[in-house]
Amino acid sequence: MQLSNEIKSIAIGSFDGIHTGHRTLIDKSDALVIIERNGGYLTPGYKRSLFTSKVCCFYHFDKIKSLTPQEFVHRLEADFPALKTIVVGYDFHFGKGKSGNAQMLANICDKEIVIIDEVSHEEIPIHSRTIKVYLREGKVSMANKLLGRRYCIEGEVVRGQGLGKKELVPTINLKVKEYQLPLEGVYATRTLIDDTWHSSVSFLGRRVTTDDSYAVETHVLDKEIGEVEGMVMLEFVDFMRTNQKFDSLDGLKAQIQYDIGTAKKLLA
Repeated sequence: MQLSNEIKSIAIGSFDGIHTGHRTLIDKSDALVIIERNGGYLTPGYKRSLFTSKVCCFYHFDKIKSLTPQEFVHRLEADFPALKTIVVGYDFHFGKGKSGNAQMLANICDKEIVIIDEVSHEEIPIHSRTIKVYLREGKVSMANKLLGRRYCIEGEVVRGQGLGKKELVPTINLKVKEYQLPLEGVYATRTLIDDTWHSSVSFLGRRVTTDDSYAVETHVLDKEIGEVEGMVMLEFVDFMRTNQKFDSLDGLKAQIQYDIGTAKKLLA
């Protein structure tokens, strides 16, 4: 079925993360055609639209993976009847078994094909997979530079073990799905609650000192937040330390107070 739109130029890709490399494609197009897969995202699903003002159109990979390169082009022509220009990256592949590439697209399609060269930062090629590696290593500052923004995740508020408020510091516990999570440890963060950003310190990982369960929890600095419900977003500013086990709650509490002081300095 044809879409009654007047979009004349599209950029095609996964656009996971909407990083600085992606923006070179986005800047040359009216809309994005996003190839959607499942899991392990820097920016899952429609969340990509939060980081661009351009129209976002989604093709799920499972629905198009059997199309030949020619059939894929026909699909684009049907869905974008006013299309004149297609923007892709130098490493773009499409069609069944990734049988098509950027040069083939230029050969089989009668539209203007714009191929964007690799983008680098400090001689580091910018790719979503590279950013994920930096996050898994706890190198949030470099991941943020490649993204061109601070890395964010979103989670649903859930009930924690109740120990923080009673014995340590009050935290908001989150259930996070789909996102690539950074290295286990403690981070200086900003926490978005009801459209307001708060300075915070956050922990991701197994609570090895207490119940050994995996947790994503954040403590808002210098404010009484009260009960929080719904969805909360974390923005990672800097990595502070790896996860570690303490011999006692007193030892953990002392470290948390030290972490809070460190986070305040980093976020000042």
